[in-house]
Amino acid sequence: MHTPPPNAPILFFDSGLGGLTVLGPTRALLSTAPIVYAADYAGLPYGKKSNEELAARVPALLGRLVERYQPRLAVIACNTASTIALSHVRAALDVPIVGTVPAIKPAAEMTKTGVIGVLGTEATVRQPYVDDLSARFARDKTVLRHGSPGLVTGAEAKLRGESVDPTVIARAVAGLRDQPGGDAIDVIVLACTHFPLLHDELQAAVGPGVRLIDGAEGIARRVAHLTDGQRWPESPRPGIAVFTRSDDRPPPPLATLAPYGIDRIELI
Repeated sequence: MHTPPPNAPILFFDSGLGGLTVLGPTRALLSTAPIVYAADYAGLPYGKKSNEELAARVPALLGRLVERYQPRLAVIACNTASTIALSHVRAALDVPIVGTVPAIKPAAEMTKTGVIGVLGTEATVRQPYVDDLSARFARDKTVLRHGSPGLVTGAEAKLRGESVDPTVIARAVAGLRDQPGGDAIDVIVLACTHFPLLHDELQAAVGPGVRLIDGAEGIARRVAHLTDGQRWPESPRPGIAVFTRSDDRPPPPLATLAPYGIDRIELI
């Protein structure tokens, strides 16, 4: 089996900056791991795209990134891309791929009322994959879903230092609570990696009786497990952020990315 060199990075891929919520816990476990963070700003938002578009776009773009940066492992830090394109990516690339799965299983174990909410993009919440997770792990629960593209926009704005429109938060919460049985929700799965960036705003809106959970720490543990025994640099090295070129969406200020160990931005 091929042993990667110490400087081989972990590649994180998302449509935007949501994958930083997965990068953070991973760096906490693997503090000297070289990092390449890739954001497909030219394709954002993924939640508005068709399954066919994403099944073609994501493997092609990841193929370019893998060829360019030679990662030891790639993380699709995006629920929408994972639920639609994960199998296509694994078939196309000869590198370990870790996907992002909505945390329905732990939510089913936590709920006391038996009613779970799932907040994701429109594309994620309509996927049969979510049906399958609900059937396997929450068969005796009620799982209510709502697609909220506005939260992606709000999360990106927050990271740029802009204010978050409170009506966007209220609309997302109402999308769950206004469904039959929605007032009994006591656990909400944040099924988009952007959404934990708005954890405080969402928690304030749902109140202390509702738990918000996501899968980021589980993904970080999976990455650590898959790279166990591999060699790493002796000390942390600055990471790279890569953005696909977008005419109407420039990369964020480097100061936004610096807390995640990134000190350079590249455009492709």
